[in-house]
Amino acid sequence: MELRHLRYFVAVAEEQNVSRAAVRLHISQPPLSRQIRDLEDELGIALFEHGSKPARLTEAGRVFLTEARALLQRAEEAVQMAKAVAGGERGEIHVGYAPSLTVELLPRALRRFRESCPGVRVRLHDLSTEEMLRGLRDGKLQAAVLVQVPPKALAGLVFEELHRHLVCVAMPPTHPLARARRVGLEQLVNERLVAFTQADYPEHQAWIAGLFAPLKRTPQIVEEHDSITSLIAAVESGRGVAVIAQPLKGLASPRLKIRPLQPPPPPLAVGIAYRKRFRSKTTDNFIEAARRSKTN
Repeated sequence: MELRHLRYFVAVAEEQNVSRAAVRLHISQPPLSRQIRDLEDELGIALFEHGSKPARLTEAGRVFLTEARALLQRAEEAVQMAKAVAGGERGEIHVGYAPSLTVELLPRALRRFRESCPGVRVRLHDLSTEEMLRGLRDGKLQAAVLVQVPPKALAGLVFEELHRHLVCVAMPPTHPLARARRVGLEQLVNERLVAFTQADYPEHQAWIAGLFAPLKRTPQIVEEHDSITSLIAAVESGRGVAVIAQPLKGLASPRLKIRPLQPPPPPLAVGIAYRKRFRSKTTDNFIEAARRSKTN
């Protein structure tokens, strides 16, 4: 049984006449009559009282008419839904993000995307950098807003820079460096540093090491944390200081002091990553919303 069989049956049932149904369907009467007989043969039941004028449904035919209409309606809805998803008007998109670096950028991108694609649901995933890159390659994520990673880590992916953040130092108010307006890199050489875990955020510790490279010194990372909240808590409790990007100011508590580094290191780039190929219209729309969000 095919959908055309259901459409033919519904037309004959509603017109109560094979000739009028044939005109409605833009086919000739003999093929239509044959299709109705084939449908009854396949079902093994009579749908019409044969020989009656006008064509009357049997009791089984009346039940089948209700179900056939529902099936055709559901099929049409499925077609329209598929077209809407293909056009980026409906559906769902999964986006990874790093909360410590996207606190300003991501809300703007989401707002612009909602304005242009109100029928698409965005599912956000707070993940480590490694988890985001793996999710993009596995197809579990369609896009990710994250810090720039080395080119070799982007195999098969594209990264577009959207914003740059100044580099600062976070410390408790009781720390001696908290009294300074700026902190020199040489002043951090002997400080105990807390950082994100090497396993989940390898680019973070590599970035810190690069900052200290001109001094030919290795930073003293004494604690590793897998989330921004635990890193902030470690700094608040005095277990160390953290080299962070400027957006952390929006997440830090009053119990932290944020001081810029002097001289200023190169800013930290944040952007959107996505797969080079096999992107949907929905993903392209989100990427465009992220691009437009960087100007405001």
